[in-house]
Amino acid sequence: RVFLNNVDSYASRHIAQVEAELVSNHRRTFQVVGTVSHPSAEERPHVVEQYTDDLELPFTDAIFWSRRAHPNFERHIDLERRVVKMGKTERQLFSTYVVAAGLQYGMGEQIFHYFFKSWLGEDGPVFGDGKNIVPTIHIHDLAVVRSVIQHQPRPYYLLAVDDSNNTMEEIVKKIASVLGPGRIQKKPSEEAFLTKDLSALEVDSLLVSLRMEAAHIKKLFSFNWACQFGLVENIEVVVQEYRQTRGLLPVRLCVLGPPAAGKTTVSKKICEYYRLHHIMRDKLTTHPCKNQGYVLEDFPQTREQAKELFDFVLCLEATEAFLLDRVLNLPESCVQEHNCENFSRRLAAYNEKQSEDDVVLNYFYEHDIIPLQFISSNDEADCLPLMQKVIDMVGQPRNYGPSSQEVKEEERRKAGERLRREAQERAEVEQMEADEARARAAHWAEWTKKLEEVRQQEEEELEATSRPMRDYLMEQVVPTLSQGLIECCRAQPQDPVDFL
Repeated sequence: RVFLNNVDSYASRHIAQVEAELVSNHRRTFQVVGTVSHPSAEERPHVVEQYTDDLELPFTDAIFWSRRAHPNFERHIDLERRVVKMGKTERQLFSTYVVAAGLQYGMGEQIFHYFFKSWLGEDGPVFGDGKNIVPTIHIHDLAVVRSVIQHQPRPYYLLAVDDSNNTMEEIVKKIASVLGPGRIQKKPSEEAFLTKDLSALEVDSLLVSLRMEAAHIKKLFSFNWACQFGLVENIEVVVQEYRQTRGLLPVRLCVLGPPAAGKTTVSKKICEYYRLHHIMRDKLTTHPCKNQGYVLEDFPQTREQAKELFDFVLCLEATEAFLLDRVLNLPESCVQEHNCENFSRRLAAYNEKQSEDDVVLNYFYEHDIIPLQFISSNDEADCLPLMQKVIDMVGQPRNYGPSSQEVKEEERRKAGERLRREAQERAEVEQMEADEARARAAHWAEWTKKLEEVRQQEEEELEATSRPMRDYLMEQVVPTLSQGLIECCRAQPQDPVDFL
């Protein structure tokens, strides 16, 4: 017998065929047996026996202890060994353990949060073929570390995973079926690294394919599992934790009031602010409505309809004169629905219901749901105080905040605004400095001009003051002095002063 691996592959299939056809003394020389990678109905007459190739052994605590490090993680493995060695050599001081946990889920999510955004009605993204087995553990079950601290078992390397062994496709599909439309969208694995909501480390963790088995923990410890069989089997519990932790509770609100009171307009504004669904009553059980909430107008109309459907009630009030005036001034697109005949009939039916003792508003009062009553108005400005009252009653939106991409865009927008503001401030400062420089230059020029005028005036005054003396000297003194100097130069006496 000849054993060949993967006899359904191109090379092994042809080798098996050649080996099986070898004949000696009218008898076949070889009998071919082997494994196949996937079971199929394909006939292989040249293969005597074939087996499904299932070589994917679980990753156990023993393998975890003896694993060899990838070059990128040699320092990580070295740190683990140092920690374990320290616990062995200094056991009287402290005990050390290395716990390898699956991807954690529960209580608001971390790495799986990206997929829980199916809550917004998006298709669940699956990167690659989705067949990779993802080891997981609920964050509460990871508290088994406390048992390690209390009991201090002998094994120093422990695995902490649940019993699920679900594929990535199974996980995403289950999340999408409970929170979203139930659809998944397969994408190339390379596209995961371009997703801004996932880091490179998270992408590597989500693309891993590893069947893990926590043998030591099951053998050594006895504790109550929160989600022993994984995320898929406990999706309802995990989703409830997710909603509670992130405050993603549905806003269920109804808008009541007489016909033509503006219920549709108000409902649309509330839906726009809270990102809710303005729906018909037959869609109350859909995932978007159950997860995010809804706004219904003119419903419920009976006590039975009001049960367990609403948390907040808005009741619009208006006089018949106001309603009739509003109907008469409606645009043509609404005339057919709100013509005078239909309006009168609907208003009469509404008033008749309100005159009954068992009105739906009484049900809300009995269950401590106090309706917010507001008088309708045609003035657009009156919507602002109405919306403020709704916000005070309901609170802030319970949806997701902006995504990481939206946050970055907002940061870029704010950075751009800051740069523009700083540039404007610099321009204003430069303009101010230029204006001040021009003012100083003008002031200096004016001061210089005045100084020159003063100097010139002083010179003129000095000239006017000294003129009589100069004239006297020129007329009386200078001629005599000049004659004496000439004679002194001619005689050249020994004492010129005495000579003069």
